[in-house]
Parts: sequence; structure tokens; C-alpha cells
Amino acid sequence: MNSIRNIIKVEWKNIIRTKTAMVLIGVFAVLLLFSAFIGVENTAEQNSIRETYQEQVHDDYVNQPDRNPHRVSHYGYLVFRERPALSFFEFGIESFAGNSIFLEAHRQNTVNLSEAGFSNGMLRFGELSMALILQLLVPLFIFFIGYGTLADLKANGVLKIMLAQGVSAKRLIWGKTLGIFSFTTVVFIGAMLLIFSIAFVAYPEALTSAVLLRSLFAMALYTVYFLIYSWITVLISAKSSRGGAALISLILLWMLCGIILPKMAQNVGYALFPAPSKLEFETRITEDLEQVGDSHDPDDAYYTSFREKTLAEYGVDDVKDLPFNYAGHLMAEGERITTELYRSHFDELIDTYTNQNSIAAYLSFINPYLMVRNLSMAATGTDMAHYIDFQKQTEDYRYRQTQYFNELHKNEVDAERSGTQRLNSARFKERDPFEYENRGLFWALSNNVITLLALVFWLMLIVLSFSFGFKKIKL
Repeated sequence: MNSIRNIIKVEWKNIIRTKTAMVLIGVFAVLLLFSAFIGVENTAEQNSIRETYQEQVHDDYVNQPDRNPHRVSHYGYLVFRERPALSFFEFGIESFAGNSIFLEAHRQNTVNLSEAGFSNGMLRFGELSMALILQLLVPLFIFFIGYGTLADLKANGVLKIMLAQGVSAKRLIWGKTLGIFSFTTVVFIGAMLLIFSIAFVAYPEALTSAVLLRSLFAMALYTVYFLIYSWITVLISAKSSRGGAALISLILLWMLCGIILPKMAQNVGYALFPAPSKLEFETRITEDLEQVGDSHDPDDAYYTSFREKTLAEYGVDDVKDLPFNYAGHLMAEGERITTELYRSHFDELIDTYTNQNSIAAYLSFINPYLMVRNLSMAATGTDMAHYIDFQKQTEDYRYRQTQYFNELHKNEVDAERSGTQRLNSARFKERDPFEYENRGLFWALSNNVITLLALVFWLMLIVLSFSFGFKKIKL
């Protein structure tokens, strides 16, 4: 154990003595601070703007004049999606996902107005976030400080002397790995902890127990990520005869993991599981609705059967004799059918997206970058699962709102004045504003089981390698 500690100390001294490493730390520190400042300010500003407009929308909604309830349901309600508290750290799909959705009767709209829709094509190349720096640039830093850790010792003959003096290959590799890992962790996880603390001191309202738990998981996740790349760096250095050869191998590995495999996963996912366009999606729903029937057609088979069933249930011969407004009853049934069809097609679409993303999840077993990217977005609430959950919650809210007004129309609007009678505006004030139910960390991770297994796989691989491998180093 003492020899491992000594190796770690020597590794720290070597890194600190390397001027280029210190310069890189300074550059990364500036980049982290800059990206954190931009991220925190943008998140706070966006949420403030959206909160202001959400309050205005709700005030306008509840302060409508006396209206027919069906008119109110078509008046609609605009919902703004709040950015997650940790989106200042990990942007995820935030810039490409819409931030508002218009809710109305008989129609399910999509979330619109993404930042990407108002930007030029440069957004395709990504945005500089803290997470991006830790995911792509820090591995390069690890490669730079570690590529020669054993390869250079081979080249100058020092490694042979150390092995002859009784230092085992396992302890040497373990010590070198822990030396690089501990230095990287102290610098970058320390910076992450400092920036998170400053951000939550500046905006304490964003810090909740759930956000704190997510933050701690993110820090633990990146700690493991740095361990994986430290281990890989020392392994490749141990297998290389010269430091230059090790560095080339590591850079090629970085390009494969950070550029080639992620793009390949995306293209393969699209090819294997093609998703319909928005037009095709809406067309399929319309076609299915036409097969069910048209509530505006008095001779439609389904709705004729529905009318006859309703009349028989209440023992009357004409809809005018029903104890309620049949028009409201009919609209409620039409809304139910439309919603069921939409949700069925929406679930099929989400299954397609899930299958597409599963390619990247499975590749996480050979690519730690894809593993940390997926789990980082899940932990910060900026992944597709959270976005879809927002859509589902708004759709549930839209359906409840519409059916509430259909019930008003059914029970409080006179059938003979079905299209003209107005209700007191006080009835509209009874509706609560939409509030998104935030999901917890365990819910987020439950949507990434495969990627979590990949994380466990990498940890087990490292443990097993030190338990049963590294009995000798090829000189």
C-alpha cells in the first residue's frame, strides 16, 4: 500500500511540474467559468420570462368575459415549459426541444418555439456547456498527462529497474491510474462543486432536495468517468513501446468515442427504426378518426349507435327529452375518442424514439462517452424522457380542461341555446393553472437501465482487471 501511495505522489509531482498541464488547467478553468456563467444566466433569464408570460396567460384565461363553455375550450391555454435547474450545467436537448404548447379542444398540438428554430446552423455543432467540457475535453487532458506514464519509463529503461527492485506490475499500474485519476478529480470535480455552490447561492430558490440529489449523482457519475479514462490511459501507455505511439492511439480512441460512434449510433438508429414525419403522424390519426366516425354527421354509424344507446339508457325517444344537453354529451364522447387515438399513436412514436436511442445505450458498453452523456442528461432532467413526460402531463391537463367544459355544456347550457348561451365567468376562475410535476432522480434513471448497466459493467471491468490481471508489463 505504501508503494502505491508513493507512486501516486510521484505522479502528482510529475503532473504539477509539467507546465503545459498547468496551462491547460488554466484554460479549462476559464472555459468552465465562462460556460457556467452563460448557462446560469440563460437558465435564470429564460425561466423568469416564461414564468412572467405563464402568469399573464393564466390571468387572461380566468378573466374572460361571460362565454359559452365550448368557446372557452377553443379559446385555449398556453403552457410554457420551465428549464430544469441543472440545465445550466448540461444543456442536453434543451436548445432543440420546444418551450411552449397551445392546449385546445379536439386537437393535440406539439411543443413549439425551440431555440434552435431561431438560430443559424452553427447550433448543430453543439453549445459550450460545462458537461461538454467534462465529457470531451477532460479526457483529452487525461490522455495528455498520462500517455507517457509507463511508455516513457519503458523507453528510458526506468521501468525495468523498478520491476527489478520488486515493484509489481499490478501496483505500478494501480498507482499510476489512481495518481492520474485523483489529480483530475480534485481539479475538475472540485471546480464542479465550487461552481454548483456559487450557482445555488446566487439562485437559492432553484435548490431543492431533489436537485441536490441529482447534483450529487452527477458529480459521482463524472468521478467514475474520469476513473475509466485514467484506467484506459495507463493501459494503453503500458501496452505502447513509446510515449508518442501511446498518444496517437489515445487520440484515435478519443475521435472514435467522441465523434464517430455517437454519429454512427444516431444514423443506425434512424435507419433501423424510421420515425414518421409530423405530417405522416397527423395523417394516420385523421385516417383512424375517419374509420371511427364523424360526430358532425347525423347519419354516421358509430355516433348514431351512440345516440340510440344514450336514449335507451334514459328511456326517451328524442335527445330533446334527455335530462341534459346532448351536444355536450356528444362532444365529451368525441373528445374521449380523439384523445385515445392520439395517445395510442403518440405511444407508438415514443417507442420508435426509444428504439432509436437504444443503439447509443448499447454502445455505452464499449464507449464511456455515450454512457456518461446519456446518464448526465437523465440526471439533470434535460433528456428526451423528461421532455416527453412534459408533453404527457400537458396532454392530461388539456383533456381534463376540455372535459370540464364539456360537462358544463352538458349540464348547464340549455339545449335550445347550445351555441349562444353564456355562463358566468366565475366558472372559468375555478380552473387551476398547469403545474408540471417534477420527477425524481430514480424515475430518471429508471428510463436508462441499459446505460446504468453499462456504468456497472465499466466499474466491474476495472475491479476485475486489478484483481485478476496485470501480472506483468511487456518491456
